[in-house]
Amino acid sequence: MTAKECIQGRRSIRKFTSQPIDHALLEEIIGTVSHVPSWKHTQIVRYIAIEGKMKDTIADECTGAYPKNGEIIRNAPMLIAVAVIKNRCGFERDGSYSTHRGDSWQMFDAGIASQTFCLAAYEHGIGSVIQGIFDDKKAAGLLSLPEDREVVALIPIGYPDEEPAALKRKAVDDLLTYM
Repeated sequence: MTAKECIQGRRSIRKFTSQPIDHALLEEIIGTVSHVPSWKHTQIVRYIAIEGKMKDTIADECTGAYPKNGEIIRNAPMLIAVAVIKNRCGFERDGSYSTHRGDSWQMFDAGIASQTFCLAAYEHGIGSVIQGIFDDKKAAGLLSLPEDREVVALIPIGYPDEEPAALKRKAVDDLLTYM
């Protein structure tokens, strides 16, 4: 599969079969994703693979703002919590911000890592959807994350039980400007 085929073929999957994700395959995917770029090579993104009761607890207790996300998580055989190590990305060694954007670079790195994870999973036939509406503090507490970590996205994954059609895309002329 070419990069273009992977990018154009991947869809957000919200319905999954019950087939479990092999842990060795997940480790292979994370090995691929470990090559993702990051701010000054800080590599702040961490992945937590969640199955069984904890997955269902997160679905029940962390998705009240958008219950559909909880349904999707419950339906998936595995949930990936994407976490970051706080106060490293966007900073200089003396603790000052490198740019006026402050620590917002950590979300940039987490976004790159999350999308790369989804593309690497897709190459192996695993579907995913990136969720941003959830109680991040509650999820961090349930996962017993240390204070220097923050959950920034949830990604339910599994073998697709649907084939969503591609949505209409904006024309290149609408997306690209030359100056």
